[in-house]
Amino acid sequence: MTKPFVFLLLLLTQSLPASPAEPSRTTVDSDGTVHIPAFAVPLSRYMSEQAKQMFIDEALKPKATKANNSDGIPPIAKLRAKVDDWIRPMVEKAKILHPVNIEERKIGGVRTIVVTPKAGVSAKNSKRVLINLHGGGFRVGAGLHGEAESIPVSCVAQIRVITVDYRMAPEYSFPAASEDVASVYAELLKEYRAEDIGIYGCSAGGVLTSMAVAWLQKEKLPTPGAICMFSAGAFGSFSGPPGDPNTWGGDSRYFAPPLVGESPLPLHSVSAVAGANDYIGNTDPKDPLVSPALSSTILAKFPPTLLLTGTRAYDMSAVVQTQRELTKAGVEANLHLWDGLGHAFYLFPELPESKQAYAVIADFFNSHLGISPAK
Repeated sequence: MTKPFVFLLLLLTQSLPASPAEPSRTTVDSDGTVHIPAFAVPLSRYMSEQAKQMFIDEALKPKATKANNSDGIPPIAKLRAKVDDWIRPMVEKAKILHPVNIEERKIGGVRTIVVTPKAGVSAKNSKRVLINLHGGGFRVGAGLHGEAESIPVSCVAQIRVITVDYRMAPEYSFPAASEDVASVYAELLKEYRAEDIGIYGCSAGGVLTSMAVAWLQKEKLPTPGAICMFSAGAFGSFSGPPGDPNTWGGDSRYFAPPLVGESPLPLHSVSAVAGANDYIGNTDPKDPLVSPALSSTILAKFPPTLLLTGTRAYDMSAVVQTQRELTKAGVEANLHLWDGLGHAFYLFPELPESKQAYAVIADFFNSHLGISPAK
């Protein structure tokens, strides 16, 4: 029996130029652990030139130093200020590219920022609204991070977006954020039908989006029309040990950090990074209200879901797994991946890839809101 594939492979390898030095070989342990020698990875040829330059600029920036409170300012306050300084230029660019009106408003007793396109809400979306849940590891991101996520989507989709200033760690713990989202949602139900309300978030906000849908079920509130999770899987302890079923694990937790210029994750990581675990506190991270992806019963009641991320994002495996679990539960779950891009890339509004992501999000909500849920 001939083996044309093996023959072709041998033919091709024999025609390759000889390497000046034999590289270290990849080895595999008896437990399946793969040891890969150092190797160079160029930027993806599928990335735009703007995205390539953004990657280089961000990778070459000095690494942040650990905050302390020797001057009397708590580390969390310094961290929040540092994140605001980092994201402020993105917000200013977003305002230029996507003109909007912004106002603060308390809804259901919770501080929110309401974003509407200056050109006006489209007739189709006049009775629809989106809720944004900002990223920031459940510790930072209130205000500016929410604006960075809301401004482009509001303008491109021609819809009103309400970004929620939910309670965060270390001052608060689970389920504070879910309660705040439910309070805003319940108040909006006085003005909008549930099927006309969409919820979306990036990173921790994407996790919170899934937590919120689970919490709405617990509170016996109607299911929203559609949701979007950007750079996030429906696992609550996203910064915990990647081997735990309730955290973001899989291949991307290991291969993504080096691909964006960060140190590799230790093979036997046992300690969690501050952030999600601060917020979860003493709650069982396997609780389906914290990690909805672990409950097929809760997932089965999810609305149509859009998931987006990049192939160099450490969340990618968790995003893919979330899409698999939703599909298995019978939920429409659309997955979009951008090659070469990292975690939360769409915060850079000038990138062609970001503009494409905004269009995908806008089309998804425009296509799915307003349809009465079948469950």
